[in-house]
Amino acid sequence: MRLLLIRHGQTPSNLGHFLDTARPGPGLTDLGLRQAAALPRALDGEDIAALYASTLTRTQLTAAPLAAERGIEVRIREGIRELSAGDLEMRADEDAIRQYLTTVFAWPAGDFARRLPGGEDGTEALARFDSVVAEAAEAEEHGTVALVSHGAAIRVWAAARARNVTVEFAARHSLDNTGVVVVEGSPGSGWTALSWAGTVVPAVTASGEADGGPAGRTVPGPESGPATDHPTT
Repeated sequence: MRLLLIRHGQTPSNLGHFLDTARPGPGLTDLGLRQAAALPRALDGEDIAALYASTLTRTQLTAAPLAAERGIEVRIREGIRELSAGDLEMRADEDAIRQYLTTVFAWPAGDFARRLPGGEDGTEALARFDSVVAEAAEAEEHGTVALVSHGAAIRVWAAARARNVTVEFAARHSLDNTGVVVVEGSPGSGWTALSWAGTVVPAVTASGEADGGPAGRTVPGPESGPATDHPTT
């Protein structure tokens, strides 16, 4: 099957650089609404059999124009919500961003037990995302399914589950608002990434420089300066 992993449209928290992961979360900015309205045309070539969104308001607003255009319902699932920031919720300082990023990208590197204070660990986070993917695969074994989710959740899941996406690749490649990661495969046979924000993903990935926000930016090192772009959360 083919999965379209779509990041939601821009939110006010993106503009404020906040780690905003709790329910229900903010709505979309005017730009975010325009981004959502543009999705049906952007995905015009995709024969989408099912459409999912997370329990956060921003993904449901992003999915709504696509659902209306295709005449399909939006299936709301908790499992594809953003990776919880825990005690770092609504912080925008560089220390919090660094702690969040280094923790969530440690999961696909194998440190599944690592946990943000007050948040979830990698086993929990990946299991809930996997459960929605498995549901979609069972319903649409050979079709195309769109999941409107969040930057960190998409990038970490892809790094953990797509055979040709390394942790380094996912940590260094951003996913802008309404950016799409396309993967193909099944829960049983595994997944291969076909494209990342419009760029073909090679069979064997190489690192590359990219900008992104707290969940979508290059993982900051100790000497990194403040984030200058919007969060992916």
